Amino acid sequence: MRAVIVAAFVAFALTMALTPLAAKLFRRLKAGQPIRTDGPQTHLAKAGTPTMGGVVFILTTVLAYVSGHLVLMALPESVDGVTFNRPTGFTATGIVLIGLFVACGFVGFIDDWLKIRRKHSGGISGRAKVFGLTIAAIVFGFMAVYYTGSIDSRDISETVATPFISFTGKDVDFLNVTKIGMVVVIVLLVNATANGVNLTDGLDGLATGASMMAFLAFMIIGFWQYRHWCGGAQPADNLCYDVRDPLEIALIAGAGAGAMFGFLWWNTSPAQIFMGDSGSLSLGALIAGLAFASKTILLLPIIGALFVITTASVMIQVTSFKLTGRRVFRMSPIQHHFELAGWSEVTIVVRFWIIAGIGVAIALGFFFADFLRIAG
Repeated sequence: MRAVIVAAFVAFALTMALTPLAAKLFRRLKAGQPIRTDGPQTHLAKAGTPTMGGVVFILTTVLAYVSGHLVLMALPESVDGVTFNRPTGFTATGIVLIGLFVACGFVGFIDDWLKIRRKHSGGISGRAKVFGLTIAAIVFGFMAVYYTGSIDSRDISETVATPFISFTGKDVDFLNVTKIGMVVVIVLLVNATANGVNLTDGLDGLATGASMMAFLAFMIIGFWQYRHWCGGAQPADNLCYDVRDPLEIALIAGAGAGAMFGFLWWNTSPAQIFMGDSGSLSLGALIAGLAFASKTILLLPIIGALFVITTASVMIQVTSFKLTGRRVFRMSPIQHHFELAGWSEVTIVVRFWIIAGIGVAIALGFFFADFLRIAG
């Protein structure tokens, strides 16, 4: 647990310190966020606010992950004769999750850079964005499903992801989609979650706070799986989780949560910096990655309930307009509907955070209820 706490604190401290410096630098470089003219008119006042804040927390999350490993390396391998099967170096799970995080952040960075260069809210096309996310998901999806070796010194022959879709990681035989099918599932998950976070990132602090809650959920799930891990010191037959590197999951999720907590200080209303697509796409990809690494894919829509609701509002709006010529909402995504209805931005953000928190609480309830069911 010490490594997870250190990683979260390092991510928080670095993000708190570096974000205002990045905001000043981006302001000098005139890297301001272009605002859509067809959006809420109140947003026009935000034009010129520095963007690409995602670059900061991608960097700090990676550095925090490394710092967590330094702590793991310093811990004793055994206590009172009990040997702990901790990772002694960077693992396949870490490489897959961090690689996916950085790669999808790079896709978003290109989009942000083109918006700034063109001084227009349109960056790369939607198809190009999906293509970039898909390539990243395919590369790391194949590594997650097919790579069975070990990058660190442990003797491990498991893959990061399996062909099975499950709720909690214990019902591993819930649905077998085959290995190639799981790669397809990973591609769909990454695209859906990345775009869900991207659509939610429309108000100051909204996506940041919701992502932080999702990371906290996976940190708890990962650490619980590590404490009841089949590869741990004292696995208990029917109560252990057959997950490759649960401590890595907790470590990376903790680093992500700490980075979001630090970034929220500067991103809350009125935002001094926006995360940009470099931030939202990377966050969504990492959240999806944590789900398939922890074998909790079917919990992902509940943990990311706010992202699902936001995405669904856009789909409903587009479908309704194409079929009937009428709009269901005054504007989509749904947070803008409430803006036009007269709600203040802070009110919307706080109430949507509550929705996100409820989703996380329900998901964790399902997760622990399944454990108690088996234990009982």
